[in-house]
Amino acid sequence: MIKNLKSFSVVLMVISFLVSCNSAKYNLPDSDDVLEIITRVNNYWQEKHPVPGWSFWEHAAYHTGNMEAYFVTGKQEYFDYSLLWGEMNEWKGAKSDDRASWRYGYGETDDYVLFGDWQICFQTYIDLYNITGNRYKIERAIEVMEYQMQTDSVDYWWWADGLYMVMPVMTKLYHITGNELYLKRLWDYYEYAEELMFDYDDGLFYRDAKYVYPEHKSVNELKDFWSRGNGWVFAGLAKILADLPSDYEHRAHFESVFRQMASALASAQQEGGYWTRSLLDPEHAPGYETSGTAFFTYGYLWGINNGYLDRDTYLPVAIAAWEYLSGVALHDSGKVGYIQPIGERAIPGQVVDANSTANFGVGAYLLAASEMYRMVSK
Repeated sequence: MIKNLKSFSVVLMVISFLVSCNSAKYNLPDSDDVLEIITRVNNYWQEKHPVPGWSFWEHAAYHTGNMEAYFVTGKQEYFDYSLLWGEMNEWKGAKSDDRASWRYGYGETDDYVLFGDWQICFQTYIDLYNITGNRYKIERAIEVMEYQMQTDSVDYWWWADGLYMVMPVMTKLYHITGNELYLKRLWDYYEYAEELMFDYDDGLFYRDAKYVYPEHKSVNELKDFWSRGNGWVFAGLAKILADLPSDYEHRAHFESVFRQMASALASAQQEGGYWTRSLLDPEHAPGYETSGTAFFTYGYLWGINNGYLDRDTYLPVAIAAWEYLSGVALHDSGKVGYIQPIGERAIPGQVVDANSTANFGVGAYLLAASEMYRMVSK
């Protein structure tokens, strides 16, 4: 017995030594420090915004990060905040019940039920259902998505952001319902989006058809790939890869695009660990930007944590980005700065400074910080 205990102690010492060496090699942060950052950031946001907003995309994107913060911290107040948000919004996105009027172009009114910016809220409703088992939380999500999937249209995701907004909804609902149509339509909609927006040479997405080169160019006549737009896609791919069945017929394609983006984004990272708003033309809109950087950091960390990205190649990229997020973008108070305001492109001359903050950017930050915590707390 004593001999076995001694052997076990030696094994623990070796493991501890190897973990310490690995952390030192990569300059990984301490798990307690990461946990403190998650708590500081989320407490600050919720204290400043005690009443959750409507169910449109910018609030819903925050809640995807808030739920990840809940999953890694177990803090009841984070769960309660998203629960209150769902209740206030009646577990709906856009609220029209007149199916004949449902639309999916850009729109902020209640008839745009099929527009992805109104569907991202379903991600959090599904997470809350998975915790509580209360079916009413996802009844509207199932109603909307199964109505949409029965239509002949495939052009629902006509802008890059939509891939983050809705792809994970499809995979999450597949797991709940077992309905194979979610996986079929996921590919139909994605294939349309890829053909419309993906640049196969550079491995990045244009924000939408308006920005495809050479019809649109950056100030220096280069391809103009918007940082946050690609952040939405990179993070969205990570989310669905976590949920897709291992034998899904298009899984290898999604993995390939995820890795292609990882390589392209690594080449575009700036010396300070961040990414500029126009990825391949830093002078188009120079300076720090947090929302795209946070989404990329989340994607890299998730890819490394789950074996999709090579650790030695991409962990230095993720750590440099984390050092920007934790050392530059973050205020002592917990406020997150340098978040480009709501928009759809990199805008020359637009002011993005230490006081520029927004709910969707905080959500992206919480995604990245939660994934970093998973890495360093193993």
